[in-house]
Parts: sequence; C-alpha cells; structure tokens
Amino acid sequence: MGADGFIENRTFDEIAVGDDASLTRIFAREDLDYFALITGDAGPSLTDAVGKNACLYSQTVIHGLFISGLISSLLGTKLPGLGTIHQEQTLKFLGVVEIGDSITATIIARTKELATSRILFDCRCVNQNGQCVAEGACWVLAPKEKIRLPRMELPDVQLSRHQRFRALLARAAGLKPMTTAIAYPCDANAIGAAVEAAQAGLIAPILVGPKAKIEAAAREARVEIASYRQLDAPDSVGAAVAAVALVTRGEAQLLMKGSLHTDELLHAVLAPESNLHTGRRLSHVYLFDVPSYPKPLLVTDAAVNIAPDVEEKRDIIQNAIDLAHMMGIAEPKVALLSAVETINPKIKSTLDAAALCKMAERGQIRGGVLDGPLAFDNAISPAAAAEKGIVSPVAGQADILLVPDLEAGNMLAKQLSFFAGADAAGVVLGARVPIILTSRADAERTRMASCAVAVLIAQKAKTPA
Repeated sequence: MGADGFIENRTFDEIAVGDDASLTRIFAREDLDYFALITGDAGPSLTDAVGKNACLYSQTVIHGLFISGLISSLLGTKLPGLGTIHQEQTLKFLGVVEIGDSITATIIARTKELATSRILFDCRCVNQNGQCVAEGACWVLAPKEKIRLPRMELPDVQLSRHQRFRALLARAAGLKPMTTAIAYPCDANAIGAAVEAAQAGLIAPILVGPKAKIEAAAREARVEIASYRQLDAPDSVGAAVAAVALVTRGEAQLLMKGSLHTDELLHAVLAPESNLHTGRRLSHVYLFDVPSYPKPLLVTDAAVNIAPDVEEKRDIIQNAIDLAHMMGIAEPKVALLSAVETINPKIKSTLDAAALCKMAERGQIRGGVLDGPLAFDNAISPAAAAEKGIVSPVAGQADILLVPDLEAGNMLAKQLSFFAGADAAGVVLGARVPIILTSRADAERTRMASCAVAVLIAQKAKTPA
C-alpha cells in the first residue's frame, strides 16, 4: 500500500518465492460484537463474553473469524493484493487468543505455478509473547494485471452493548423489589412494562385503575396479572389520586406512570394532601447511554418544565446533580446549553447560564461544576471546544446537559435516541419518591433501566448517609 493514499497490488510475475507480508492487530471486545451482528447470534456467549467466557468461545469466534480474517486481509490488500482470488486454505489452531492479545499474521510465498498463476503461501500467526497460535497454508490465484486504486476510507461503525444500562440493572438486581403504585396501566404497553419490571425483580406492582380496563390491557399484552394487587379507580384522574395516596400512606415506595397523561399524574403529586412535594421543583432527567460518548450523559428537562426561569432551572440542575451522585459521579460537570458560547442579552438562555454559574459560585447550587453558556458541540466535544478556544473544566466532557426549555430538550433527546442510537432511561425527581415515566416507544431495556434508576434512588434515600 502506497504512502500517497493509494493501494497497489503485486502481480504473479512480480512475486518471488520467499516474499512475505505481515499484519498486526489487537483482538478487541468489539470483534465479538461484530461477529454477533454479522451472524445474527446475539446470545450471551458472544455479546456478554469477557475474561474467562471469552476464552471458552475463542475456538469458534476467533479462529473462525479473527485469524482467518487477518490472513484474508493480507492476501487481499498486501500480497498479492487487489484482484487476488483466495482458493484454498488449511489452518491448524495451536493456542487460544484472548481479548487484548496482539496477533501478528505473516504470509510467505512458498511455491509458484507458472501454468495456472497460482501461488502457495505459508501462513503463521503469533501473539505478543511470540507464541504461535495458528499456522497453515493457502493457495491463491494471483492477479496478472497491475491495479492501483485510491485507498477507501473505512466506515465509522458504532455498536452499543448497553453496558451502562446493564450495570444499572446489576446494581438494582440484588435489592428487594420496591412496592410500586402503577397509575392507570390501561393499555398493553403500560401493563407490559409493569409486568416486565416485576418479573425482573425490580418492583412489586400495585395496579391502580378501572379493573375491567386493566384486565383487558393484560389480555392484549398477553401477561398474567392475577398475582399482583389491584386497586379499582374510576378513571385516569382517580387512578392518579389513588396511586399517589398509596405512596403517601407508605404502602408503596415508588410511583410509576401508566397510560394516563403526565400532567394528570403530576397534578396529583403536587396536590397539598399528597404530602409528596418537597419544596423543590419537579423535573425530568433522561439518562442516556450514547454509543459515541465515553460516559453516561444526563439531559434535563425534556418532559416536565416548559419554559423554566432561573430559579426553576436551579432546582432542575440540583435534581440532576443529586442523580449523578447516586450514579457514582462525585462532581458532575454541568453544561448550560444555548446556541452560542458568549453572553448575548437578546438570547435569554445565555443570561440564565451566566446567572446560574454565579449562583453555583455562591453555594446556591451544590455538588457539581457548572459552565455556560455552551453550544452543544462545545459541551460534548473536546475538539470543538479547543477550536473555539474555550478553556473550561466542563467543555467537551459534560456529564449533565441543561437545556434551555422543553422544546429544545425534547428535540435533543429524540435526536440522541433516533439518530445517535442512544438508550434513554427517564425519571422525575424533586418529589419525596422518584416517579418512573415510560413511553410506548421505549424498548424493554429502556423501561427496565428507568425502573432500576428509580429503585436505586429510593434505596439511597432509605440508606443513612
């Protein structure tokens, strides 16, 4: 391969016996994911394989794909290169390849057949310790014509293994199921989410709503609900009030939205008789697992507060910081989003950002590091922040994104989900108990993660500091 950005083959006549080529590559965890994607085998043996498990499956995965792929890559791109036809191959696998091993594949031309333009190559693969893990031979039909083409850029492939959500579920799995009041689970999606969470051991549901509608929803979802407690309520408003009352009386530890409108549920939460309000503004936080971002990303508020003022944004930020602490982020970095990075009196979000930063300096917001205004690219991309000359402990490495208003938050959240392939778990904070919000568009892992977040928050509140 030329240094000028072109790839060039070597014809049959140009190759001499003894010519060789080598290629080194580290076997990465992602190689297992690519194999699962290509073959359609998404079983735990591949997608969850780490450490010891990776060794158990290396004979089929690595020997069948990784090592053979290295040799094929050598033949197709280096020697002979473009136009080569791989005809036969025999390989003997002599050792196990583990995740993190650096494998060097080498091919050496042993025999040339003038009549057929075939070449026999010896093949050998060794690891970083010099141990031979595979050896053999292969016959190829070498190209007769010279080919020189521009080198193609490799596609940017990103796979999400949902590791962060799995970590949440693992943390919640060992806890006792939380009794959860489900307000108006009267469609297949809502009742299905409740049963899924119950079967996962996260919650013990109390189904609150019209009994006939709940049972009809269960039949449509094909789930069994006979073992769960049910509380009859006439309609969605009545179900919200009754579900909140269960929490108020201490009969339930969590509150979960069913198929009613969010404002119906939150109205019941904020009613004076509910005793669930804390004096802090209720706000919604999305916890995102974005494949291209190196850590969890919290986005707030994209579901509850339409156009919050500075005081309300203070509570929204504090709620998100408290959640970040629960997740183990000791000092979360909070980016206050706007369209620009400078204060502009005509853009309210830039003025709000400036005020919020000063409030944090004065101790009115605690537990995090704030900076803003920051445009989205400068908040999450170190390169973009450097290009703009922004020197900040937050820019390029935000843990929390505060959006200017609900419209911006809603669009950002959906873009992350549908364009960036992100998983999103959502919870409402600011009340005495976390409130689980799920959407009919949510995947099962999203619903499970939302419940896991709420369980962990509630457990944290029960545990003495």
